[in-house]
Amino acid sequence: MASISKLSASAFANSATTFTRSSQQQPMCFADPRKRIAISEKSISSSKLSVRAGQRITGSLVVRCSKVDGNGSSVKRTTLHDLYEKEGQSPWYDNLCRPVTDLIPLIESGVRGVTSNPAIFQKAICTSSAYNDQFKELVQSGVDIKMAYWELVVKDIQDACKLFESIYDDTDGGDGYVSVEVSPLLADDTETTIQAAKLLHKKVNRHNVYIKIPATAPCIPSIKEVIANGISVNVTLIFSLARYEAVIDAYLDGLEASGLNDLSRVTSVASFFVSRVDSLVDKLLEKIGTPEALNLRGKAANAQAALAFQLYQKKFSGPRWEALVKKGAKKQRLLWASTSVKNPAYPDTLYVAPLVGPDTVSTMPDQALLAFIDHGNVARTIDANVSEAEGIYNALEKLGIDWGYVGSQLELEGVDSFKKSFNSLLDSMQEKANSMKLVNT
Repeated sequence: MASISKLSASAFANSATTFTRSSQQQPMCFADPRKRIAISEKSISSSKLSVRAGQRITGSLVVRCSKVDGNGSSVKRTTLHDLYEKEGQSPWYDNLCRPVTDLIPLIESGVRGVTSNPAIFQKAICTSSAYNDQFKELVQSGVDIKMAYWELVVKDIQDACKLFESIYDDTDGGDGYVSVEVSPLLADDTETTIQAAKLLHKKVNRHNVYIKIPATAPCIPSIKEVIANGISVNVTLIFSLARYEAVIDAYLDGLEASGLNDLSRVTSVASFFVSRVDSLVDKLLEKIGTPEALNLRGKAANAQAALAFQLYQKKFSGPRWEALVKKGAKKQRLLWASTSVKNPAYPDTLYVAPLVGPDTVSTMPDQALLAFIDHGNVARTIDANVSEAEGIYNALEKLGIDWGYVGSQLELEGVDSFKKSFNSLLDSMQEKANSMKLVNT
C-alpha cells in the first residue's frame, strides 16, 4: 500500500475551515436496534416539502413486524424494506467500524449498502480497541503510519463488501455497495486523484466497492477518467445544481470514453448533500431577518434536492443516454447524503421522508436511520411538489441568497473537514504507536 501512501503524502496541508459537528452526530459505531430516542414535538412549517416531528418513540426501532417464510423462520420487516420494495429507494448506512459483523442486524433490517468517509474512520479507529492488534502488527513489521491507515481501512472495506456481496449479486450489480474515499488531501489534484483511485480499487479488489471522489472542480476530470477505466465511483460532496450537472456529464463522458462493449458493471452514485445546505442558508436568512426570510428556514435543502431529481430525470433520458443504455449502461443514481438533522428544532426525518423517489439512495447515520425505521412514512415524495420547490429556490434567490456561493462555501468546508479528520487520525495513530513504543522512523 506504499504507493497509495505516497500519493496521499504529496498533498498534506493544514486545514483552515471545518464543520462544527453537533452532538447528535456522535457515533454509536453501529445502530443498536434496542436504542430508544426522544423525538421533538416541534415542527418547522406547513410546507409540503417539510415533515412534522413524530411522537415519542416507545417501541423497537428495527422490527416493526415479522412474517414467516415457507420454512417457518421469522423474516424481519421494517420500513427500510418497504422503502426499497415499494418506492425503489435504497437505504444505506452512513457509518462503518469494527467488528463489521455488527452490520448484519442492519442488513436484516433492510440496509442495502454502506458509505464511509475520513471522519467516520477517524472516529472508528480512534475510539475502538478493535484495531489495536492489526495496527501493532503493521507497525512492528516496519509499515509507516500512513500505510498502516490504508491497511486498516482496506480490511474494513473488504470485510463489509463480503457482507453485502449477496445483495450485489441478487440485484445484478444494482445495489450492495461499500464506499471508500481517496485521500481528501488530493481534492485539488486531478492526476494524483486518478492514480489514487486506481490503486485503491486494485487494493480493495472487490466488485461491489465504490471509490469515492469529491466533486471539486479539479476532480471532475478525474471522475471521467476513473469511470472510463471501468471503476465504479461514488462522487461525494455535491452541494449545488451546477456542480451536480457537471458530475453527471463526467459520468456520461467516462462511459462514452471507456471503449467497453458492456457497460453494465460500471456504475456510479452522485452524493448530493442535504442538511448542510440548510445549516448555511438558515444563517444567511437569519442575518436578513425579515419575516419572509425567517419563514424559509429549513426549506432550502429539500427544495434544491427536489430540483436535482428533476435534473437527474432530464439528463438520463434522450438519444445520448439511450445509446449508452444499448451497451448496458446504468443510471448514475442520486444519493442523498448528510441526512442527519443538525437543528434540534427540526423533525428528525426532515432529510429522509421528503426525498423518497425511485432509483435513488438515502444514506443515513444512526439518528436518521433509527428515526425513519421507527416512524418514517414510505411514500414517493421527491417530485410531489416540484412547483413549490421551484418557488422556494427562486424566493431564496430574490432575497439575495447566492446559490453559487452556498455551493462553493460548503464544498470548501466539506473538503477542509475531511482533511482535518484525516490528518487528526494520522496524528492519533502516531501517538498510539508512540505509546506502544513501536515508533518506526
